[in-house]
Amino acid sequence: MAGHSKWANIKHRKERADKAKGKLFSRLVKEIISAVRQGGPDPKSNTKLRLVLQKARGANLPNENIERNIKKASSADQSDYTEMTYELYGHGGVGLIVEIMTDNKNRIASDLRIATNKKGGTIATPGAVAFNFDRRGVIQVLKKESEEEPLFLLATEAGAEDFETGEELYLILTAPEELYSVKEKIESQGIKCEAAGLEMIPKTYVECDPETARANLELIDWIEALDDVDALYHNMKN
Repeated sequence: MAGHSKWANIKHRKERADKAKGKLFSRLVKEIISAVRQGGPDPKSNTKLRLVLQKARGANLPNENIERNIKKASSADQSDYTEMTYELYGHGGVGLIVEIMTDNKNRIASDLRIATNKKGGTIATPGAVAFNFDRRGVIQVLKKESEEEPLFLLATEAGAEDFETGEELYLILTAPEELYSVKEKIESQGIKCEAAGLEMIPKTYVECDPETARANLELIDWIEALDDVDALYHNMKN
């Protein structure tokens, strides 16, 4: 992320924090179910499940939710989930990446066609949008949790790649494989992380006039409301 658009996007996400947390928890539940169905309910012998559980606990998914869905996944009636990514062009050349986990590929394909028919935009070929994004670990820490300098030193010593200061929070960027290691080291010092997860960070941003920006936000809101959609990233400069 670069410049003020970073903080505008963070603020936009923060204003919808409850919705985002619900989406994250829904995604984690699906990943747990999928991992159990593929490799069994024992994390000692199921590497995929072990990694998903680490991610779920890092995101503060309640243990009772974890245990309930491990049991649920063992039921013969439980559907498996497929992980998918769609790339779209919004209005004014803005790129969108939509991360999906679904038990019905035809349903989500239909839902996205309806979204673009109603709100504009087009579905792009794989790779056409993704090349302009990097996957990074993103940790958010509210300013009330720590002073800037000690947190900066702690994060960089733990392996963080970038550190930025906004109006309400600090943003710490890591390599994807270092996300939970850095988060654990920060929290080991009594500092609470407001949020942590993998995100697609734009390399460049697209500026839009107010009308085009409004059209993109309507498209984004429509897609984010779909049950199968777990995350959406875009490179519109706010």
